[in-house]
Amino acid sequence: MKILIVEDEPKTGDYLRQGLSEAGFVADLARTGPDGLHLGVTGDYDLAILDVMLPGLDGWRLLQGLRAEGKQMPVLFLTARDQLEDRVKGLELGADDYLVKPFAFAELLARVRTLLRRGKPKEATDTLRAGDLELDLMRRRVVRSGRRIDLTAKEFALLELLLRRRGEVLPRSLIASQVWDMNFDSDTNVIEVAMRRLRAKIDDDFEPKLIRTVRGMGYVLEEPEPD
Repeated sequence: MKILIVEDEPKTGDYLRQGLSEAGFVADLARTGPDGLHLGVTGDYDLAILDVMLPGLDGWRLLQGLRAEGKQMPVLFLTARDQLEDRVKGLELGADDYLVKPFAFAELLARVRTLLRRGKPKEATDTLRAGDLELDLMRRRVVRSGRRIDLTAKEFALLELLLRRRGEVLPRSLIASQVWDMNFDSDTNVIEVAMRRLRAKIDDDFEPKLIRTVRGMGYVLEEPEPD
C-alpha cells in the first residue's frame, strides 16, 4: 500500500519514511504543502500523513485541496499543535485521525493500519471476481466454476487482498503487514505455507491458474486472458 507523507521537518520526515518502508509500505515524502498537494492529486495513495505547519500551503488547505480533487484516502494529521480547536478543525475538514508530536512510532503504525482497514475502497458490489473465481464479502463465501471452496479466516483474508490488488505483485512484507498485522520476518515461512494451501484450494483443480509467484518479489493474482 502507498502512503503519502507531507512533513517539512527533515528528521521526522525521513524517520517516518524509513519506518513505514520497513513495515512493508511504499512511502513517498513531500517537504512542502504545494509538493504534497501535487503528489496527492497526481498519485494513487491509500493514506496520507500531513503536518499542519507546512511551507507554502498549510495542512488545513492541503487537505481541502485533496478533498476538492475527489481524493478520499484516509488522512492522519501529525503535528505539534495539540489544542482542542485544532483537532476539531482537522476532523471537520475531513481528517480521519490526529496524532500529536512527540509520538511513539508503534502508536502511529497501529493508527495507520487501523485507518487502512477502515478506509479500504468499497467495491461497486460485495463480490470480488477474477475469471470464474468469486469471493462474496458479505457471506464470506468463495466459489470457483460453481464449486464452493472452504477457506480458513487467514486464507480468506489473503485471497481478498490478492483480489483487491489483482494484477499487482505483492511483496511478502506487504502481505505480512496486511494479513497477519506483523512485520516481515525472513526466517519464517508462514506466508509461503498459507499461499501454498490457498493455491491448492483455488488453483490446483482448475484452469487457468490465477496465482503466480514472482521470484524474488512476491505473489500476484492475474485476471485470465479472455478467450
